[in-house]
Amino acid sequence: MYRTLARRPLLLRRTVAKGSVRSLSQAFLLTHQWWHNVTHEIPGVMPHHEDVVFFVTRQVLDIFSPSNIPFANPKVLQRITETGGTNLVQGFRNWLEDFGRVATGCPPVGTDNFIVGRDVAVTTGKVVYRNHLIEWIQYAPTTKTVIAEPVLIVPAWIVKYYILDLSSEDSLVRYLVEQGYTVFCISWRSPGAEDGDLAMDDYRRMGVLAALDAINAIVPNRGIRATDYCLGARFCRSPPSRWLASTISD
Repeated sequence: MYRTLARRPLLLRRTVAKGSVRSLSQAFLLTHQWWHNVTHEIPGVMPHHEDVVFFVTRQVLDIFSPSNIPFANPKVLQRITETGGTNLVQGFRNWLEDFGRVATGCPPVGTDNFIVGRDVAVTTGKVVYRNHLIEWIQYAPTTKTVIAEPVLIVPAWIVKYYILDLSSEDSLVRYLVEQGYTVFCISWRSPGAEDGDLAMDDYRRMGVLAALDAINAIVPNRGIRATDYCLGARFCRSPPSRWLASTISD
């Protein structure tokens, strides 16, 4: 009985805390919905412009999301209780270390554990074509029988090609070669100041079209299965990509 009475203040505080967090969450959701309502179905405003306004509004609103406020996030509060607040101290130390690395030009913590060819991009391949804008990598199938049609992977030009070959356990490239496909992947060159005049047509001509010509030279008279990632869809799936139709089979 005495233990139960002694625990009541703690239970009461937890109940009040949960109720407060729930109230903040509901208030945030209602505010979010209110802004959605006032930025849509406005007479004379195009739906596209409504979406743009609400997108910008949502970015500002999300700053004040309870999940982004430590003392309004239930998981953070639980962690504070479990650690006696030492998680906040450790988080501040991590921030200081990250800030110091940025200020001194040092790489982020942990990047030494991700070496290209050792920890990421581990599937065996070779560069078979290169121009000013791309390097083009070929991966040979690892099966006894080979599927006739090769696969062309067109990743976004704002990320590295090995986003699709992160590790032996998490690699689209490795999966495809293990299924018997010959895989070709574009590695986009990081542009410099001298490339400021490059336009979309240059990426089309020196990127995907150059890769298709190189594939046809290596495996002629074959259909090509193309897949894309992120902005790579700008070439493979958007209406202006009709020029691919005569070459790509799937």
